[in-house]
Amino acid sequence: MSGEAVPTPTSLPREVRILVVVAFFVALGFGIVAPALPIFARHFGVGRALAGLVLSIFAILRIIGAFPAGWWIDRFGERIVMATGIGIVAVSSVLAGAAQTYWQLLTLRGIGGIGSAMFSVSALSLIVRMVPAMQRGRAMGMWQGGFLIGGITGPVLGGVVTGVSIRLPFFIYAGTLFFAGTTAVVALRATPLADRTSAATTARTSLGDALRNRSYRAALAANFADSWGAIGVRSALIPLFVGDVLHRKPIFTGIGFLVVSAVNGATLLPAARYADRVGRKPLLLMGCVVSGLGIGAIAVEPNLGGYFVGLGLLGFGSGLLDVAPGAVVGDIVEGRGGPVFAAYSMSSDLGTVFGPVVAGAIADSSYSAAFGSTAGILGAAALVAAFAPETLQKGATNEPVPSPLAEGGTSPTATS
Repeated sequence: MSGEAVPTPTSLPREVRILVVVAFFVALGFGIVAPALPIFARHFGVGRALAGLVLSIFAILRIIGAFPAGWWIDRFGERIVMATGIGIVAVSSVLAGAAQTYWQLLTLRGIGGIGSAMFSVSALSLIVRMVPAMQRGRAMGMWQGGFLIGGITGPVLGGVVTGVSIRLPFFIYAGTLFFAGTTAVVALRATPLADRTSAATTARTSLGDALRNRSYRAALAANFADSWGAIGVRSALIPLFVGDVLHRKPIFTGIGFLVVSAVNGATLLPAARYADRVGRKPLLLMGCVVSGLGIGAIAVEPNLGGYFVGLGLLGFGSGLLDVAPGAVVGDIVEGRGGPVFAAYSMSSDLGTVFGPVVAGAIADSSYSAAFGSTAGILGAAALVAAFAPETLQKGATNEPVPSPLAEGGTSPTATS
């Protein structure tokens, strides 16, 4: 990767640090409740398929709720939508913990998925609009780091808490969400870009304009492919692959996941600095290629060495893709673009939902074919990225995005 480096400011806006804290507690709570969900569902006497549906319904409703969340952002502002979304997940979690039937649990998890979509889309919209272009990569890296640390810590605590009571994780999850939501409401109340008045006066970037932009399409493709492979296929197939093909104990699944998380975490900040100094496109392209090579290595070398090398490459590539696509989306949006951020969030959820299903069906015949097809999807995303222009403008201002209220007017209409 080469390019002309540009200077970047050193201090990120206060709002970024707040959103990192919020992300950590949201991910922490989700990680705590995740181990309990299928066990709690089986508690009602249902089979494995219906127990799995409790996990899937959350992601499905996130997909359905993404576009409404985007429209609400444009109408009411990010802070209100974010706090409301977190509140919906918190209340639904408390009620789910008190559920007396399977169908109550399923319904409440679905409602929580809608709230989760509201949080994700509003947080993404706010974080990329609150920072100048030359800091956007760093902001995305820190935000993803908050999710990563919370996501690693949560399941460890969740296993312990679930041993005490199968219902307790739901109430602890609600507690972490209450803290996150309160932080968002109080600490972001002075953020003019997040308020309702600003939402009414700020120009908007339409989804149609964004879709005509090759860089936006590349970001969607990369986000979809990354979630398909690094989240969906990894979570669904790797545990089975370890037992069926490698003939190893489940601890090797945990070690493999730890390798992915460790490499991913070590990659985030260097990748973020590169994205802000040199550009987003090299990371977008390399992330897809390296992740594809990692998945492909597992397909070609179905042994312990190929397993660890492949997961290490997947962690590195996924770390690059945790930074670059979101920064690209922020670069092309002028003013508000709720539906633009919603479609980006939806691309990730689609990959997470359909990746395990499609790859799992292929794995019934061949694990190598399942991993190979996933590598092919990442390769296709790399091809889309190869033909996308760079979105980082080397002459961009280092000043934070100003409030339209401070300017006394509105932003210019976005163009593709």
